Amino acid sequence: MLFVFGDSYVDTGNSNKSTSSSWMVPYGITFPGTPDGRYSDGLILTDFLADSLGLKSPLPYVMRKNAPELVRSGINFAFGGTGVLNTFVLAPNMTTQIDFLQNLVDESAYTKSDLQSSLSLVSVAGNDYSTYLAEGGSFEGLPGFITRVAEQIAVNLKRIHDIGVGKVAVGALQPLGCLPEFTAQNNFQQCNETVNTLAELHNTLLQQAVAKLNNESKDSGAFVILDIYGSFTSVLNHKDATVKFENLLKPCCMPMKAGYFCGSVDAKGEKMYTQLMIFFDSSQNPLSSSQTPSSISLSPNDNKSLISPPSSTTPSPKSFELLHHQQHHGPKPTLPSPLSPPPEVKRFGIVDEYGSTTDDFEVRDFDLGVEGVEG
Repeated sequence: MLFVFGDSYVDTGNSNKSTSSSWMVPYGITFPGTPDGRYSDGLILTDFLADSLGLKSPLPYVMRKNAPELVRSGINFAFGGTGVLNTFVLAPNMTTQIDFLQNLVDESAYTKSDLQSSLSLVSVAGNDYSTYLAEGGSFEGLPGFITRVAEQIAVNLKRIHDIGVGKVAVGALQPLGCLPEFTAQNNFQQCNETVNTLAELHNTLLQQAVAKLNNESKDSGAFVILDIYGSFTSVLNHKDATVKFENLLKPCCMPMKAGYFCGSVDAKGEKMYTQLMIFFDSSQNPLSSSQTPSSISLSPNDNKSLISPPSSTTPSPKSFELLHHQQHHGPKPTLPSPLSPPPEVKRFGIVDEYGSTTDDFEVRDFDLGVEGVEG
């Protein structure tokens, strides 16, 4: 079975229906056909990982009482917009999410054998850092804050394993500087490499923490890292004439003006966003091993094997030299102004300058095994 913790990159329906954009069109229009709480038009990392392991995508925690028979397949505890620490989203952070699992174990929902044969997926997609900046945190203070986040991640991973989960997989941080929040500053033409260096620092500290946990664990290889960073960059750097992208650094869904977000409608019910769906030519698709795909994901989640050893993506010394120089000598990178976020930002994680989601749209035929379950 699969237990999931984290944010919008893995949330399959826990976010509040009355406030979350993930329950609004165009979310869910590719799969399952209507909004279902995923921050995507279709499938997300949780679904692809479950599918690759031959498992059902686990039931969202808030729906557990509606379909108690599905609890035996695992639970998704993730809430979009949350972090390792508290964010602007008034939803359970990761510590509380792990409390939910502990409560179910205390209630004998799972046996020791169930847990030992299970896998946990942990996502930390950067909401802690966007909150830090929005609250007025300084660039100079980011390395120290990244260290704090990495240390708390390690505490969380160990706790999940101590509860009894046999294998714990945690996602590396994606190249944040390639998300629309930052590429919007140059008309979506290039990534912010200084911000990417900060993501690399996060990943290096995470790799060190995971290596330490494995060294201290009685179970060899109990903790693994999912190379989300490498998956993103693999897609961004992919060059092929048969794969037609307009601009990989531009959001698939954008508001028409400030004050709106993906999914917004005006007083007349007219949509106030534009959406751009891009698919691979299924007959010329170099990124999928499927023989007859109707279309596949723009997201890198399904691009490559994600499980990597802790030392596989350590950034070069030059990356840290750049970070050190810019910390102490300038120039500082162009970062979003540390202002209080608009109400829309409280609904999900990393967003662009107008509050538009940056989560990746994904498309693929898939059987979740939980159709018909309502929250």
